[in-house]
Amino acid sequence: MRGDTFISSLEDGRRVWLEGQQVKNISEHAAFKGTLSTIRQLFNMLDDPLQREQVGYVPEGQERYAHSSFLIPHTAAELNQRSQSFAAWSSSTNGMMSRLSDYARSMVTGWYAARHELSDLDPPFADKISTYYHEARDRDLFLTTAIIDPQIDRSSGLDDQRIAERFLHVVKETSEGIVVRGAKMIATGAPYTHDFLIFSFLQFQTRHQKHAHVLIVPANSPGLHIVCRESFADGRERNHPLSARYDEMDAVLFFDDVLIPWERVLLYGDSDKVLKLRGNRTANGLAFHQNVVRFVAKLEFVTGVAFAVAESIGVTGFLHIQEKLGELLTQIDVIKALIIAAEAKAVPDAAGVLVPDLTYVETARSLGTKYYPRAVEILQQVGAGGFVQTPSGIEDFYGPISEFMHLYFEGAAVSAEKKVELFKLAWDLIGSPLGARHLLYEKFYAGDPIRGLASHYSRHDKLSLTGPVWKLIQENSKGRVATN
Repeated sequence: MRGDTFISSLEDGRRVWLEGQQVKNISEHAAFKGTLSTIRQLFNMLDDPLQREQVGYVPEGQERYAHSSFLIPHTAAELNQRSQSFAAWSSSTNGMMSRLSDYARSMVTGWYAARHELSDLDPPFADKISTYYHEARDRDLFLTTAIIDPQIDRSSGLDDQRIAERFLHVVKETSEGIVVRGAKMIATGAPYTHDFLIFSFLQFQTRHQKHAHVLIVPANSPGLHIVCRESFADGRERNHPLSARYDEMDAVLFFDDVLIPWERVLLYGDSDKVLKLRGNRTANGLAFHQNVVRFVAKLEFVTGVAFAVAESIGVTGFLHIQEKLGELLTQIDVIKALIIAAEAKAVPDAAGVLVPDLTYVETARSLGTKYYPRAVEILQQVGAGGFVQTPSGIEDFYGPISEFMHLYFEGAAVSAEKKVELFKLAWDLIGSPLGARHLLYEKFYAGDPIRGLASHYSRHDKLSLTGPVWKLIQENSKGRVATN
């Protein structure tokens, strides 16, 4: 099964750091073992006759299924096939793993699909991305991104030498490639990835040539250090069911003079070209589409937990609880409607690739920064003090005070043991380190939410909205003149 192949492929000499120590055996380490088991199951879906059509397709000339994030959509059916593959993986993880490679894979697929257009930026681009796309697709490569620069002094920019030297930059060119030094963040899924897509959100100036690049960097590159945050994994599965399965991990990458071969240097040295690639509609449309499909699964999961908690303590008959639960359903319906609209209004690019309408996709991403915190707040309000009355562990039901446990923790609709398990699952969403990380993630994974909404305003055809206003005022003015 390809899940086992994936696990074994991670023992490739990569330098993963956790708690001051280099992790020698990732697949057996407690911080990664549960998450890798989850990813193994997802990869195995492509080998399961009952599941592979939900998540994969057979590329032309191939016999083996590939994940549909690599499918280039030219028809509505193919676009829907991509959407269904995102939904299948997201549903399997309850939306709790947001960087399951299908996002970064979609970015690569978008670059490949638009390769002829993008080769205007640099003629070798088309060949480079073609070679890499087929390699990533056919080898089931796990991919992730690292596109943010380290938080050192946000009031300074690249003209400040102390900042420029620590942001990832080119220090040397060789016949083999470029040598880079500096740091990147936040690489979600970094310990599990095969390759990193590296670029920047910086607003470059022409003079910032050594910081302008788009790279594909192997995780086991000599000189590359993957520095993990504190692990939120917890092996006590019945007490921490989400933390046991879904800590996808985030990391900062240190580049200590890392050589990037020329075939992995997609663009370099021209800030304008890097900005154009970063704004490519095809790649962004295909990748961001995955974001919002995944988000539906997460909202559905939080809503399901809130419903179950409300039922377990007998509060579903109260009007104010019904209002809150109805709000959760509205959130789901709004994001689903925006996905439907984005897919229905998809427009072919210059190469005939059907790209979801980014206006609706971006709207969904912006709303998500507000919806998820509100969903968590509603779950907190429904369960209230019940979240801190749960015992230290399910094990208490099998100890000397078992009789009291069953008596005093019983729910309105479920047994005491099941109610405690439910509240512990809910706490993993709203009160655990993993839950806090997800709240932060949903607020900021798409960038600064204020900047995102402002950008939506800046790009919009404002005359289409203000025109009728001024037209009415003009007609009203003419009407007064005629009356006088």
